[in-house]
Amino acid sequence: MSVTTSLSLSPHAHLSPLLPPMSILRRLNLHNHLNLRSRSRSRNHRLFRSLAVAAVRQDTTVWTQAPLTEIEPAAESLFHVTIDVSDAPDLAVSHTRPGQYLQLRVPDVEKPSFLAIASPPSLSEARGAFEFLVKSVAGSTAELLCGLKKGDVVELSQVMGRGFDIDRVDPPESFPTLLIFATGSGISSIRSLIESGFSADKRSDVRLYYGARNLKRMAYQDRFKDWESSGVKIVPVLSQPDGNWTGESGYVQAAFTRAKQIYSPQSTGVVLCGQKQMTEEITSILVADGVSSEKILKNF
Repeated sequence: MSVTTSLSLSPHAHLSPLLPPMSILRRLNLHNHLNLRSRSRSRNHRLFRSLAVAAVRQDTTVWTQAPLTEIEPAAESLFHVTIDVSDAPDLAVSHTRPGQYLQLRVPDVEKPSFLAIASPPSLSEARGAFEFLVKSVAGSTAELLCGLKKGDVVELSQVMGRGFDIDRVDPPESFPTLLIFATGSGISSIRSLIESGFSADKRSDVRLYYGARNLKRMAYQDRFKDWESSGVKIVPVLSQPDGNWTGESGYVQAAFTRAKQIYSPQSTGVVLCGQKQMTEEITSILVADGVSSEKILKNF
């Protein structure tokens, strides 16, 4: 006797899906593995390429050895530093605009310091020398530099930066007002600009707002008379003056806001160098007054 068994499935029963053969699974796993390896190799290739490019860029810095010929106090925490580059004429003549800078390394210290060149380009061409105003900051390469002596050798990079494009505020009769702002050691680039000459005597209103904590921190006071004779009116601004100070006090941007006196924004040029907050606030004030941002010069 044969027995036939019938199975009836509940409408709620679940059927297990058919599984693919193991060979297909193996091929899928291999395919995914190869894709992951390919993506990983691609990422690694991009990383290695980026590192290689960075290394090439880093290696393009050419260092030139040069001796110190002068190092002396310029103000509290500030030093005059002169470096002889007469044996590196290509380096000397590469300084073409005020506002340019370079990197400097001291012996046995890998990390360089960025320094604005304080002397005018004519000095490096005529005498083969770069002059700097260096702020000694504790723990920095600049502090080590300020501790060296005459005859010590340092290393200089190529001259860098676009400097101040003074052609953008020329001719002087078209830009009779030129406003210059500097704080702290930022005055070094401004010294280079003033002593390079920008036809200040042919402009009717050239003002330098120069900010420092107090007179002890204010460098180049011995040059003020010469600067003024060239046509630059100097407005010292002290943020922490002593009780005998009768000039402008507070921050440079506040002193300028009190004075303003811009007769024609369209014929006004501006040069900025120093603390970031100062440069940003002065730029904002002047642009709001109608001065073209194209006529506001910075050295970076």
